[in-house]
Amino acid sequence: MEIFDITRPLYGKTLVYPGDVKPSFRQRDEGKYLISDLHMSTHTGTHIDAPVHYLKSGDTIDTIPLINLIGRCRVVDVSGAGSNITAEHLAGKTDNTPRLLLKTSFSGQNHFIENYPSLSFDAARLITGKGICCVGIDSPSIESYLCDGTVHQELLGKGCIIIELLDLSAVPEGDYDMIALPLRLEGLDGSPARVVLIKN
Repeated sequence: MEIFDITRPLYGKTLVYPGDVKPSFRQRDEGKYLISDLHMSTHTGTHIDAPVHYLKSGDTIDTIPLINLIGRCRVVDVSGAGSNITAEHLAGKTDNTPRLLLKTSFSGQNHFIENYPSLSFDAARLITGKGICCVGIDSPSIESYLCDGTVHQELLGKGCIIIELLDLSAVPEGDYDMIALPLRLEGLDGSPARVVLIKN
């Protein structure tokens, strides 16, 4: 069994989306033990978007079905697609998989760029049309920087949970088992997550 940790590490210089709070960490020595204070956005680093993030209703991060985040998934390499991943780039690659992770040209990058790879609306419609319950991407957002929210709304509104800012740089295209667990933050819109892939 091979395990791929596809979670980006969280530290003070973690890539953040413009406007988001930069994470900060303060560790204190209390004599018998160490303890740390954390300050960050719910969408820091590798994170999961709950439907309420864009729909402003529906499941929050503590109520999304865990079945969406655990089980068989497929990694599809779309690094040749550039900044706009269309339905054509996904044609024939999304059949018979309940979860989909997109490996893009952003893999391994640690600095924000405005033209990061993202899904077009027709690609989002293809994904929801296939009944896929979770889609992940290794770029800062599933939707383009100058977006209107329609890609998020299409996915989340059809029960497809979104994972963003994965690290798929060392993961070959193929089928895996995935475990993606957010913090159980009551009533909130998203959460940093630990995401792993297992190849048997």
